[in-house]
Amino acid sequence: MNHVMRPSLGLLLSVGLASTASAQTGSTAPSPAASSIEVIAKRLPFRGGTPLQQQPISASIITEELISAVGATQLDSLLDLSSGVARQNTFGGLWDSFAIRGFAGDENTPSGYLVNGFNAGRGFSGRRDASNIESVEVLKGPGSALFGRAEPGGTINLVTKKPRFTRGSGFEFSAGSFDTYRVAADYTGPISDAIAFRINGAYEKADSFRDNFTSRKLALTPSVLFKLGAASTLTYEAEVVRQAAPFDRGIVATAEGQLGLVPPSRFLGEPGDGDTEVEALGHQLVLNHDIGKTWSLLAGLGYRESTFKGFSSDPELVAGRQPFYQADPNTRNRLLSRQRRERDYSAEDLSARVELSGRVQLGGVLHRVLVGVDAFSYELDQVQTRFRPTLANAYAVDVQNPVYGQTRTPGAFVNTLEKQNGVGIYVQDQMDLTEQWKLLLGLRYDRFEQDIANRIASTSQGQNKAASSPRVGVVFQATPTASAYASCSKGFRPNSGQGAAGVAFDPETSDSCEIGTKLQTADRGLSATVALYRANKSNILTADPVNAGFSVQAGEAQSQGLEVDISGRVAEQWLVNASYAYTDAKLTTSVLDANFGFALPAGSRLINIPKNSGSLLLIREFSLPGSGAFSVGGGLTYVGERLGETGVPSFKLPAYTLMSLSATYAPSDSMKFLLNVHNVADKVYYPSSYARIWVAPGMPRSVTLRMQVQY
Repeated sequence: MNHVMRPSLGLLLSVGLASTASAQTGSTAPSPAASSIEVIAKRLPFRGGTPLQQQPISASIITEELISAVGATQLDSLLDLSSGVARQNTFGGLWDSFAIRGFAGDENTPSGYLVNGFNAGRGFSGRRDASNIESVEVLKGPGSALFGRAEPGGTINLVTKKPRFTRGSGFEFSAGSFDTYRVAADYTGPISDAIAFRINGAYEKADSFRDNFTSRKLALTPSVLFKLGAASTLTYEAEVVRQAAPFDRGIVATAEGQLGLVPPSRFLGEPGDGDTEVEALGHQLVLNHDIGKTWSLLAGLGYRESTFKGFSSDPELVAGRQPFYQADPNTRNRLLSRQRRERDYSAEDLSARVELSGRVQLGGVLHRVLVGVDAFSYELDQVQTRFRPTLANAYAVDVQNPVYGQTRTPGAFVNTLEKQNGVGIYVQDQMDLTEQWKLLLGLRYDRFEQDIANRIASTSQGQNKAASSPRVGVVFQATPTASAYASCSKGFRPNSGQGAAGVAFDPETSDSCEIGTKLQTADRGLSATVALYRANKSNILTADPVNAGFSVQAGEAQSQGLEVDISGRVAEQWLVNASYAYTDAKLTTSVLDANFGFALPAGSRLINIPKNSGSLLLIREFSLPGSGAFSVGGGLTYVGERLGETGVPSFKLPAYTLMSLSATYAPSDSMKFLLNVHNVADKVYYPSSYARIWVAPGMPRSVTLRMQVQY
């Protein structure tokens, strides 16, 4: 694990310490000097020149002000602030996984997301750290179709902090429960009149409420911005990720599905397996060029390589091999048999994009035009060995009194090399028919090639698919601060990998529609979006109930619901963020797999998707003469009951409500102290699961104290 530490902490500290500038400046915390820092190179792919508020799309923006207020250091905590986003299986706690509007993609791969419009979710980049995130855009529903190869529920786009020509530096140090220590650092400034530089990152070491568990992670992001003239900028951004932690499948419910059999702290893997190590190195190069006053060109390249390596001991899911499920009272609900696995995964992801956007007046109608082409080449190399237990040869642990120190030697199991290539062409025109009515028409065409080589069986298979994804939307701008919209689209998403039988998955196809309204206060300080939607998806993937670690193609599913998002400021002193989602997601066709002997009937719920969920955050800011600035706040997060195992409708994860508290004190403009308390009532809860014996327990009450210093 020592190589996880290669980019040293000293390097972080040598470049200055984490900035505390405001959300507008792209630093880690609010600063009264924010208005003096210029904002450049903000254009993003797929966006064109039309503000989100004027597009027929539901979008919630998690600003840097909110990120700092909740003290979030990981992406999943930020997504809790948006309606309709549900936590999913995190693969032993080592990657990000979420569903938007009920659809999650493949539960056995990380969730896809974008960084500055470029794909960063493919491969193995670990849990996304928040140290370099300026804002999070949750773009939902039909509007996400333009992005291509996306879930019909929506797309997550992370906007990173960019170099500035105004010098700034600072640091943030935090200490918290379970011996959690973290330092973040940020420096930005000019190298010359035409070149600006930025480097930021974070290092964290933490024990856990889980037994036998210590994690380490390092994120480092240097970037350079070049002014190539009055109309052009070139930005290069690198990302270095090093993470190490035990592979942890969580705790178990009883064979009957009753939770609480063991405490949330109980580790049921094997400490001797050591850490699973994640390494990633990413690059982005983006050119922005203005063509006159109304047109602009964006061109970019993204490249990311990543690895995922380590041993684990995972509970065996098949009942016939699992003494935990047997009738024998000496083993039932007590003796948990495990598979021992070694994973050696690597991925390379190259993507490119060229996009032209602008405005043109034709026939008295203003057209906001967007035309682009993108392409990618993705290679996934997976080598996995496995020891699989039987009732007579169990690799087992007593869940009530675990004794560690066992070992088994895994043998050949998976050895595949998958190559994907794709190209997409897209065009969109949003027309201002009148001052109030706007019409959007869009079309995307995708071609996708896939080849999977099975190096154990010396076989290979491939597929070549193409699809068109039209989109139409309309906006009625009733007043400058109120609008209504409707939007529909079709979608296309290739699936990676193959099932247990070695057959590649067909691509997912979808259609979705929504209607909604967007409101703002007169001062634009507070905004709200309300949306009603329905989405249908074919060839969806869900966890294989018989073959652990594989997925199965499960026919068709539908998700429909209501979402409400409110965010902004009230009377300047109050920071508000509220969300609510009703999500009805289920299979609409029956799935029968005669080879493995299971059936999923129509109407089956989708795993880890609550029907009701919501959040509320309120923060009050005030100041006392001669005493600095203060704030106090609190938050609530509610997640309803969810299906906990595919094919087992009786196993449900219980609903939970979590309370959080926060307080800040800034004795001066350059220093701030922040206190965050998570799960104030110390509730036992379970954010997600894969099966009755793979359940992720939630963190108990935890307290974090942070100090920020700005230079």
